[in-house]
Amino acid sequence: MKSKIYLLFSWVALLVFIITISGQANAKALMLKPFKNLSDQSKECVACHKQEDPSIYAQWGRSKHFGANVGCYECHQASNDEPDAIRHEGHTISVIVSPKDCSACHNEEVAEFSASHHANAGRIIGSLDNMLAEVVEGALTMNGKSPAAVNGCWQCHGSEVKVMPNGDLDPTTWPNTGIGRLNPDGSVGACTACHQRHEFSMIQARRPEACGKCHLGPDHPQKEIYDESKHGINFYANVDRMNMESAKWIVGEDYDAAPTCATCHMSATRELPVTHDVGNRISWTLRPAVSEKIDAKAIKQGQTVKTWQERRRDMSAVCDACHTSSMIDSFYTQFDSLVELYNTKFAIPGKRMMATLQEQGLMTDVAFDEKIEWTWFYLWHHEGRRARHGAAMMAPDYTQWHGLYEVAERFYMELIPEYNEYIEKAEKAGKHEAAETARKVLAEILESPEHLWFTGNEPAEVTEARQKAQAEFKQRYANED
Repeated sequence: MKSKIYLLFSWVALLVFIITISGQANAKALMLKPFKNLSDQSKECVACHKQEDPSIYAQWGRSKHFGANVGCYECHQASNDEPDAIRHEGHTISVIVSPKDCSACHNEEVAEFSASHHANAGRIIGSLDNMLAEVVEGALTMNGKSPAAVNGCWQCHGSEVKVMPNGDLDPTTWPNTGIGRLNPDGSVGACTACHQRHEFSMIQARRPEACGKCHLGPDHPQKEIYDESKHGINFYANVDRMNMESAKWIVGEDYDAAPTCATCHMSATRELPVTHDVGNRISWTLRPAVSEKIDAKAIKQGQTVKTWQERRRDMSAVCDACHTSSMIDSFYTQFDSLVELYNTKFAIPGKRMMATLQEQGLMTDVAFDEKIEWTWFYLWHHEGRRARHGAAMMAPDYTQWHGLYEVAERFYMELIPEYNEYIEKAEKAGKHEAAETARKVLAEILESPEHLWFTGNEPAEVTEARQKAQAEFKQRYANED
């Protein structure tokens, strides 16, 4: 009797499993199943491109697409009404393979990506960054666009790809694999920003270099920060143990040497599925002048989104594969305190100072025509971001010497003196009320405890304790032979 009951429960469990798997499979596009044979259209493409473009043919031959009989035509086919459709060797195709095209097979991945911050990266027209490339650095000399923006900003952020009247793609907007590219078919993004054509290698996409095309440099050096961190050091030292070719690639099961960018922001864990929304596990936004929790903007707009606490819980699940909960909690305590310090001591006061000058009519309306605007931009956009990202990814040199040290130097030695110059100019110009308002704002800022060292009003016990520690330090090293 017991054996019959056990058998019954086994069959029920198997049936539930099959139903669950079927439901998951139905959520995927049916085309994920391999084709039986390569299509006649793709055979024609391959016959020519094998000779004309042997490298492309070789890359495709190493891809999973090749094994599934997904050829050139399956990706490049287009309907006649598509804006960028062209006739090529008797077939209607599009040069651009957009996320909409990829969604024929990878619908879940495209849906996740489309909901991500990456998908909006191409909408940078009007931003300070793009204004610098369009106007300050560049000139509208390339079909009405700035070569600085075309070759710089847009190659990471993406651009609106335009089709010219003769059907050609506008060279000011193509080629472009920017992550937030605005495609002629109305879709956004470029899967090839991360999955380089035509091999689309998992190994390549999982390595930190995949993100390094865009996430590096003076304002967002995540790749360099990763390289400095213990995670990066361990990855490069143990890359042969990373099991990069694993289909499921679950941290803690398939590899344990180190995480990569993909591990933390995208890849599966024992609790979480793969996601193509790279912000899905981020709890702070470290991009703007003043950091906010990632859901703060949506809450202000009355929107309901995944909360920062839920996002942090999911990121902690990644950390949990290698670290204890107490270590994870302590890391977040350290990280949060650094962001709050930057916000409170430098970013909020700096933003208030700049707003005061604008509100009192002491600055022009032209962006970047006055030195203080460059000073402020460096402080938050370059040095402030480096400090915050350094803390987020455990790179102490970027947190300290490339980060808060430079923030402090910029704030005390440049921003404040330049701000005082505006007050003096206002007094000389007879704008006494505006000058007094600006002076009071600065006085209020410098009365905060964290700035008292600068004004010479630091409590005596604090000064004495620091001087004692400094004397002990000097004495310790003075006694060394």
